[in-house]
Amino acid sequence: MKKARVGVLISGRGSNMMALVEAAKAADCPADIVCVVSNRADAAGLAFAEANGIATQVIDHKAYASREAFDRALGDYLQSQQVDIVACAGFMRIITPALIRRFPGRMLNIHPSLLPAYKGLHTHERALADGATEHGCTVHLVTDELDDGPIVLQARVPVLPGDTADKLAARVLVEEHRIYPQALALVAERVKN
Repeated sequence: MKKARVGVLISGRGSNMMALVEAAKAADCPADIVCVVSNRADAAGLAFAEANGIATQVIDHKAYASREAFDRALGDYLQSQQVDIVACAGFMRIITPALIRRFPGRMLNIHPSLLPAYKGLHTHERALADGATEHGCTVHLVTDELDDGPIVLQARVPVLPGDTADKLAARVLVEEHRIYPQALALVAERVKN
């Protein structure tokens, strides 16, 4: 079975990347994680990727004069790895059209809210401050607008009495790890055919 080649972008521990890697080990998974790239050399997720035999690369955003220059270098590396799909998994950079347009309809992101609600950062705190009764996560295609691309999958969790941002985040993260591999498989099926 031909599999879609996936590059994963991380900035930290990479728990969503780990969920994608584990799911891709299944014989019937249409995605193959071929590289993990971080903008931070100290990203803990790099060690996990290396331990699983996945190529890793650090491209430090601080070494580039602009976001566009960094994104061009990132895109060059991903294309050198013949990546079909890019999966952002805790990649804490705003991505410019310089990268997005190289992978049209083939770049995914996981966001910790039920988009279009709570775009950007501090989603759990904002949901609690608003008195939301439910919260969740969204996998969406990356477009030029931040956290605004077409939704692939969402998962909902209740906001419980006494919730803190950390408690709510932990419940949402369980759902992130569940739906991101499903969403990647959906996109990989489309891309590989």
